[in-house]
Amino acid sequence: MSADPENAGGHGSEGRSDGGDSHGDLPEPAGKPGRIRTGRNLPAAVGVGAALGAAVLGSLYTVKALFLVVLVAAVGMGIVEMVRALAVRDMRVPMRLVLAGFVAMIAGAYWGGPIWLLGAFTLTVLALLSRRMFQGQEGYVRDASASVLTAVYPALIAGFVPLMLSKPDGADRVVVFVAVTVASDIGGYFAGILFGKHRMSVISPKKTWEGFAGSVLACVVCGALLVRFLLDGQYWQGAVVGVVVAVCATLGDLVESIIKRDLGVKDMGNLLPGHGGMMDRLDSLLATLAPVWLLLAVFVPM
Repeated sequence: MSADPENAGGHGSEGRSDGGDSHGDLPEPAGKPGRIRTGRNLPAAVGVGAALGAAVLGSLYTVKALFLVVLVAAVGMGIVEMVRALAVRDMRVPMRLVLAGFVAMIAGAYWGGPIWLLGAFTLTVLALLSRRMFQGQEGYVRDASASVLTAVYPALIAGFVPLMLSKPDGADRVVVFVAVTVASDIGGYFAGILFGKHRMSVISPKKTWEGFAGSVLACVVCGALLVRFLLDGQYWQGAVVGVVVAVCATLGDLVESIIKRDLGVKDMGNLLPGHGGMMDRLDSLLATLAPVWLLLAVFVPM
């Protein structure tokens, strides 16, 4: 474990092994003055990103239920990473129970709607609290709090994907959500490399306001085009979605960053070359999911 838990990179969390942050990290100099080093294994990152994109699109536009399998696999791996990271601080979370509850949330949301998602989540939390009760009072609040955190982040939040997917145009809605969030990553990454000078946050000291501006611009353009041509909405509606995504994606990066700092871990995992762990890939997506679901429901109702 590194003495400094921050190693920004990938999709925008500073704890990544690839060393670059999506929302405008200040690049570290290497060699001669003025030379920029991204600190990121870009070919590996692009390859992994392309493979994930193919899995998403291939399942979305063939059998919707198949995409749920991809979702469960990806977020399930994120849950495993969260449980293992929390264990570093001696917080015990029953992994199998959280995973079972997560699957129930996803199935309930897709086939039953918001009420079933809420019901599955509530029962999962009750089961987690009850199970820990029989293991003694020592450390109960600590372990119960960590368990509920994992049931919410990422399990409950991911339940908004099947809510979105269940609509007749659900596949297009999911594409808008994913593509605009990825645009935040790409826009922030390159704007930060080319123009980043002014630091943005002490939580993630490599983020810059120039990188954030690049994220906003990329999200607004991507959102406006996709909402207009995929969902038959208005350009301005897509632009609003883009601004909200840029802000929420940045907050999502910072949330995971501060979790990793508190736990003293460098990365949530090392599953994805060039990106870090699965949670390092999901952080911004989780933060933008519910706001995008809500905005699309208002702007483009079915």
